[in-house]
Amino acid sequence: MLVSYKWLKELVDIDVPSHELAEKMSTTGIEVEGVDVPAEGLSKLVVGHVLSCEDVPETHLHLCQVDTGEEESRQIVCGAPNITAGIKVIVALPGARIADNYKIKKGKIRGMESLGMICSLQELGLPDSIIPKEYSDGIQILPEDAVPGESIFPYLDLDDEIIELSITPNRADALSMRGVAHEVAAIYDKSVHFEDKVLTESDKKAADLIKVAIASDNVLTYKVRVVENVTIKPSPQWLQNLLMNAGIRPINNVVDVTNYVLLYFGQPMHAFDLDKFEGKDILARQAKAGEKLVTLDGEARDLIEEDLVITVADKPVALAGVMGGAATEIDASSKNVVLEAAVFDGKSIRKTSSRLNLRSESSSRFEKGVNYADVVKALDFAAAMLTELADGTVLAGQVSAGAVPTDDIQVSTSLDYVNVRLGTDLVFSDIESVFARLGFGLSGNDQKFTVSVPRRRWDISIQADLVEEIARIYGYDKLPTTLPEAAGTVGELTKSQKLRRKIRSLAEGSGLSEIISYALTTPEKAVAFTPNPSKVTELMWPMTVERSALRQNIVSGMLDTIAYNVARKSNNLALYEIGKVFEQTADPKKDLPKEIDTFAFALTGLVTEKDFQTAATPVDFFYAKGVLEAILAKLEISVQFVATKEMANMHPGRTALIERDGQVIGYLGQVHPQTAKLYDIPETYVAELNLNALEAALKSDLVFEDITKFPAVSRDIALLLSEKVSHQDILDAIAASGVKRLTKVKLFDVYAG
Repeated sequence: MLVSYKWLKELVDIDVPSHELAEKMSTTGIEVEGVDVPAEGLSKLVVGHVLSCEDVPETHLHLCQVDTGEEESRQIVCGAPNITAGIKVIVALPGARIADNYKIKKGKIRGMESLGMICSLQELGLPDSIIPKEYSDGIQILPEDAVPGESIFPYLDLDDEIIELSITPNRADALSMRGVAHEVAAIYDKSVHFEDKVLTESDKKAADLIKVAIASDNVLTYKVRVVENVTIKPSPQWLQNLLMNAGIRPINNVVDVTNYVLLYFGQPMHAFDLDKFEGKDILARQAKAGEKLVTLDGEARDLIEEDLVITVADKPVALAGVMGGAATEIDASSKNVVLEAAVFDGKSIRKTSSRLNLRSESSSRFEKGVNYADVVKALDFAAAMLTELADGTVLAGQVSAGAVPTDDIQVSTSLDYVNVRLGTDLVFSDIESVFARLGFGLSGNDQKFTVSVPRRRWDISIQADLVEEIARIYGYDKLPTTLPEAAGTVGELTKSQKLRRKIRSLAEGSGLSEIISYALTTPEKAVAFTPNPSKVTELMWPMTVERSALRQNIVSGMLDTIAYNVARKSNNLALYEIGKVFEQTADPKKDLPKEIDTFAFALTGLVTEKDFQTAATPVDFFYAKGVLEAILAKLEISVQFVATKEMANMHPGRTALIERDGQVIGYLGQVHPQTAKLYDIPETYVAELNLNALEAALKSDLVFEDITKFPAVSRDIALLLSEKVSHQDILDAIAASGVKRLTKVKLFDVYAG
C-alpha cells in the first residue's frame, strides 16, 4: 500500500516528519517498507510554455521556442511526437538533473542549438506502468493554469512523500486511506477529517433500467448505481497525480473515480458501459464449465465452476472481484455508466486469482476483507464524484441484492484479563483513553467492560484482540519485562518423533549419511520407483518444469544426489533420507494429497576398497538387504520379502517388495540398469519404507516373560527343492508348521548340481 503523505495530512491533523511517522507506525503494528520522495535527485525542472513549434525537414525533430519564465524565450530541439505550440510542458534547464542522475547541458542537435530539454515522465524516473497511455510515447502535457518558470514538482505532486506499507492479512483495514488515517489518528491522539459529498439524484429511478440478483453463496451483497450522460475525458491533474503516486495508471475520469474510491475507502468498484449491456438483468453467479470471458487486459479466460462472474443476459461481463470484461469497458464513446460495489467471498476470489495468475488491486482487497459498513457510502461517494468530474446525472436509488451486517461488533473483557496478559498495572482510565483514541465505544467498569468495535476493524472479535489493541496504543515500549506465569510440564516425544530419531541413529550407525532432497520434481519422476503410483499433484504455476509436481517417492531425488556426486568423482555413497511423499487418490485440482512419512536409503560403489591385503567388496543386493534387516531387527519389526518384476524402474531379478501382514509397505532392490544409465550412475541399490506402517507395527511396552527352562537346540536340515522355490517360501512353510519355541531359521549353505 502506497500512502501519499500529502493526502494523509488532509485527513489527519499531523505535522511530523514522514520518517518519524514511519518509525512510529512500525512500532505499533504496521510495517513500513520505506519512504520515497519522487522528486529526490531531480533539480532545475520548470514549467515551460511552447510558443512555437516548427518541424525540422527530413527528421522527426521539432524546433521549439519555449517560455520558461525568463525575459527571453528558450530554443529547444524536441523529438516527441505530441509536441505542439500552445501547450505547457516540463522543461529541464541546463544544469538540471533528471532520472539516473543524468545532467542536462547546452548542446547542438543537427546543428541547431538546444538550451534545455522538454521531458517525458519516464525521463523523470516514473515507471511506464503508471504513466497515462496518451503520454507513454511522448512528453507530459501540464494543465493550462501552470505558470511558466515555476517548479514542476507541485504541479505533478512530485514533492509528495510516499510511505510504503507492508500490510499483513490481519490489518487489511490499512489498505485504504481512511483506514490509515484512523491508525495514525490513534497513534497521535488526533481526529480524522473525512470529506462528505452531497449526492444529487434525478427523478428517474435506476431500478427502472437495471435489475440485480444473486445466485451464489460467495456473493454477500451486490449494489449498483446508474449515472447517465457522462462525459469521458482525462481526469484533473490532482487526481492523476494521486493515482500515479499510489502506483495506479490514470485511464479516464470514470475509471479513475473508481480507483480513487478504492484507495480512499478500500472498497473495490467497477464501472460498466450500460449501453453495451444486452439486457437489464445483472446476475452474480458461479461460472459454468466451458464459459469464456475476455478481460480488460485482452486475455481470453477459460472459466470453471469455482469462478464467480457477473452476467448480463446470462453472458459473463466481469470476473467478479478480479477484473472486468472487455465487452462492457468504459471507452471514449461511453455515455451511461453502471457503478458496481459488492462484497465477495475472499476464498473464492483468491482461488480464481491464483488459478489465472491474475492479481489486481481489487482482488487483493477482497481476499483480505473489506469494510461492510462502507459499501453503500463508497458507492454514493463515487456517484457524486462522477457528477463533479464527468458532468453525469445520478439516477435515484441504489439497486441491490443481498445484505451484510454493518453494526458494531461487541467484545467484552475485564481489566484483570488485560493486566495478567500484559504484565501491567493499568487502571480503567487507561483503557478508556486507548479506546477513545481508536474511536471505539466503551461501556462498563474494570470488572467487565464491553467494547463496540466498528466494522472497519473486522480483525477484532475476541478478548485477545482487545489486549493487542491496548498494547499497541499504550506502547509496547512501556510494557514491563516479566516472565510468563505457567505451570511446568514434563515434555515427551511423540511415538512418531521417537521412531524418526531411532531410525536416524540406526541408519547412521550402519554407515549411512542423511540428505534432504526436493519434495518437488517432474511429473515423470514423481511416479517412478512407486509400487502403486497415484494421480500426480502438479503446481499450477511452477517456477521450473523440474520442480512442478509433488513427489510420490524419495528414491528419484536420491538418485539425482548420487548423480551429482558421481559426476564429481565421489563414487562410494551410502545415503538415507526421512521425508514425506504425497499420495493423491482424489481430484488433484480440488483435493489435497495424503502425506506419508517415508524412509529411504541408497547404496552405490564399494563397501570396502581394495588395499594390499583386502579385495574390494562392491555393494550388492544382500548387503543392502542386510542393512535394512539390521535396522528392522533393532526396531523389533518382522517383514516378508517377496520377489517382484512389476516395478519398471527396478531390476526384475533383484527386487523385492517388503510386506507386513499381507500389506506392501516398501521395496528393496537394484535400480534397473537402463534407469541407472539415464541418471548416469553406476550399479545402485535402494530401499524405501512407509514410516507410518512401521510406526503402527512397533511393539507396545515390553512385558516380562519367564526364561525357558530348556536348553537351546539347533538342527541342520537339508532340503532338495526346485530352483523356482524362493528362500521366503521356505521360511513361510516352516513358520506355518506351528513349531513351538522356534526362535530362528537361517540359510547357511546352498548346493546346486
